Amino acid sequence: MGKLIAVCGSPNSGKTTAALKLAQEIYNLKKTSVQFISPDLNVPSMAYLFPNGKDSELYSLGVALDKTDIYKEDVLKQTVIVKEMQNFGFLGFKLGENSYSYPHPTEDKITQLFTVLKDSVDYVICDCTCDQDDLVSSIAKRDCDVAVQMFSPDMKCISYYASCVNQFLLIEGKKLKVLNVMDNDIYVPIHETETHFKGMDFKLPYERNLKQQMITGTLSERIGNCKYRAEIERLAKAVV
Repeated sequence: MGKLIAVCGSPNSGKTTAALKLAQEIYNLKKTSVQFISPDLNVPSMAYLFPNGKDSELYSLGVALDKTDIYKEDVLKQTVIVKEMQNFGFLGFKLGENSYSYPHPTEDKITQLFTVLKDSVDYVICDCTCDQDDLVSSIAKRDCDVAVQMFSPDMKCISYYASCVNQFLLIEGKKLKVLNVMDNDIYVPIHETETHFKGMDFKLPYERNLKQQMITGTLSERIGNCKYRAEIERLAKAVV
């Protein structure tokens, strides 16, 4: 049975990029099979993970969840694989899809999806959304083995957590707190954020190449920066 890792946190805290880089590091560190799943229907992940991909080569999580019963073969058919990472799968929604594209899946069906995923690969990394109505993210947080909770050093993050404290009760006792520094402004309230949230387990430094990868559609490639990679590797070792 594989291990389920939920990456969750405040809006604009860099969850998706951090979740993807963590998944890549686990894949390279353990030489194992990894499934990256993004249930975001507001910003479908396939659109920016594979902006140059042909529509015929991109598949949808919605199709897998729309089945009466979920089987391994159906999930694999909707998984996107890149040539360089044969045991690394991407599962998400396509450009143009939204909350009206498919019937809303039931709790039982989503639980079945995660069971199938954990039976298929060694590690499942779920890039959880901030939408409290997103059942996939809620169940990932409820059933995960480890939760990576993301924070950004700004007032928006503090305000979000003050308003949504109940949303994170599911991960108490199994979370790793990560501060993600996404800007290199002269003043970024890093110390203040750490103090407010009573410390962090990890701190991802600012990495300009992440923005470049977002623009060029190359997020599936590893970051070369030694400082950033060292912290992601440290996080990956703690997670596995």
